[in-house]
Amino acid sequence: MCGIVGLLIKNPSMRSSLGELMVPMLIGMSQRGPDSAGLAVFTEALPDNQRKYSLYSGSIHTSGSFNWSELSQAFQAHFNATPDLQIHENQAVLTANLATNAVKQWLQDNYPQIHLLSTGRAIDLYKDAGSPTSIVDRYQFKGLQGSHLVGHTRMATESAVTPAHAHPFTAGEDFCLVHNGSLSNPYEIRRKLEHHGIHFETDNDTEAACRFLEWRMQEGDDLKAAIQKGFEALDGFYTFLMGTADKLALVRDAFACKPAVVAETDDYVAIASEFRSLAHLPNINHAHIYEPAPEEMYVWTV
Repeated sequence: MCGIVGLLIKNPSMRSSLGELMVPMLIGMSQRGPDSAGLAVFTEALPDNQRKYSLYSGSIHTSGSFNWSELSQAFQAHFNATPDLQIHENQAVLTANLATNAVKQWLQDNYPQIHLLSTGRAIDLYKDAGSPTSIVDRYQFKGLQGSHLVGHTRMATESAVTPAHAHPFTAGEDFCLVHNGSLSNPYEIRRKLEHHGIHFETDNDTEAACRFLEWRMQEGDDLKAAIQKGFEALDGFYTFLMGTADKLALVRDAFACKPAVVAETDDYVAIASEFRSLAHLPNINHAHIYEPAPEEMYVWTV
């Protein structure tokens, strides 16, 4: 099972409504993925010298309330710089004008309990265990603004139900992937990538696909070339939806047994596992609606 949603807003005047348009899409996939949910939203990119860090402090049900103010004060004392910290209960987005490796090392040394969900100039990422409706409310998804997003509702089949195993998965900067399906060779992929010094955080097969594609792009491939190598290396049944700073990309395996529906208008591109998550969108009755073909790349640019 699992549910996938994606939304790219072509019309700039509608980008302030990105979250409002997306929420019914994500909740519409609740029956396909009741265990956990998440999304990555892409906003206007920060200047080259700034980065955003999406942070997760642990379950609010088991760890209590994390002291984000203390983290901010410690950050300022260490770096002599005041971070911009946007707090959403047990998650926060920290923005700073500092070397990325220095910030990551400081977090690892001083706050090992904090999980770094994503890094980049454009991406904010939220994910947690629980029903999609509860996560939508917890992180106030209706208020999100931006150009495009990637979302997922999970029904666990091959690994634990934890926030770390929830989608989207990220690797590198401003890249994420969500997945409906099952890979048959994730451990083969892991062994290959670990040989290149790539570290894994979970045993989820989706992480293997995400890190493989990011590795190919680090090696010099553009997104389409990386996806083509993915067709050759990743074995299984899958629908992948990926987000970068300026693109959405959708692919299905050669058998295309995992569902996907696309709706395109002059204002937006919307993607979901089932049409019911698209039915509320404006002018959907005039949209070009189609099922993506197997082993074909669909890439949309903001």
